[in-house]
Amino acid sequence: MTEQIDRNRRHMLALTGKAGVTTLTAQAIGVNLGLVGVAAAQGKVEPFRFAIISDPHLYSGKDHVFDKQLEDAVAQVNAMAKQPDFVLVTGDVAHQGERDQMEKGKRILSALKAPLRSIPGEHDWYLDMGDTWRAAFGPETWSFDHKGVHFIGMNSILVPDFWTAAGLTPAQRRDWFMPLNSPVPGVWGCGEQQREWLKKDVAKVAPTTPVVIFTHSPLWDYYPRWNFQVSDSKEIRQILSKFTAVTAFHGHVHHTVYNRIGNLTSIGTMSTSWPWPYPPIKLPYPQYQQNRADPANTSDGMGSASIDLDGAGKAFVKYQPFAESLPASIKDGFKA
Repeated sequence: MTEQIDRNRRHMLALTGKAGVTTLTAQAIGVNLGLVGVAAAQGKVEPFRFAIISDPHLYSGKDHVFDKQLEDAVAQVNAMAKQPDFVLVTGDVAHQGERDQMEKGKRILSALKAPLRSIPGEHDWYLDMGDTWRAAFGPETWSFDHKGVHFIGMNSILVPDFWTAAGLTPAQRRDWFMPLNSPVPGVWGCGEQQREWLKKDVAKVAPTTPVVIFTHSPLWDYYPRWNFQVSDSKEIRQILSKFTAVTAFHGHVHHTVYNRIGNLTSIGTMSTSWPWPYPPIKLPYPQYQQNRADPANTSDGMGSASIDLDGAGKAFVKYQPFAESLPASIKDGFKA
């Protein structure tokens, strides 16, 4: 009964609350939580489209193949007959977190016709704890309302400080995050600071509002051995459990993947750099797996994605591969 009263009270706050801007800083892990334009998204959704570009992993130097592939993804998005209202980059813009790599990514992405939003990946972050990434792309944690939908972006690649006591240099710290299954950092997550921010953020939003959340890594235990997970995903899903439906998009895994847990639908996207193999586990929705990439085709297994939201906030996902790498089950798009 008390829980129901509290839920009703939060709902009333969502109906009467005003938008606000809050900034929190957690210096211990270098998190800058920027709360942008928080307001309750009310009423029916006005249908619209957004697009996703994932994991460019740009290197230093000119004319790297990954530069061209990111340019191809930008061209794909710009060529859409119906332009997206914005484009979301799900992290790992720079492979080694270097300033010139980040600036290159910002320059290539600036050719997009639509506005850009982004969240960081581990490759962007650990050279300087996100300073260069933040200078290029803004706050790493944010929320906003758009045409009746509440959007959330979170930094999902944080770990406790293991580098200070060990006396690691910034480059050494960064290098521990380079391998897919590096054992030293441990599994990463969003952390208590961001979870508290999320609780305050969604308290202002009505339970019937469609919610879309972006994280670099998936909000379920896909394959923790490769850090295909978020350590506190269960807690995050609990915070979001008041909503009728939540759609979560992530990068990091470099392939298509899908799952449903409670009210949360999770959708993984292809990268623009290279395709990771699928881990040796049984997936709950195998029909959403892309075909194995053709090693003779350097563009196979990669691309971008577009998402159309209808009047009820339901998502129709359309992958846009550089080459024909999708099975019939998802080739023409699917309802999330």
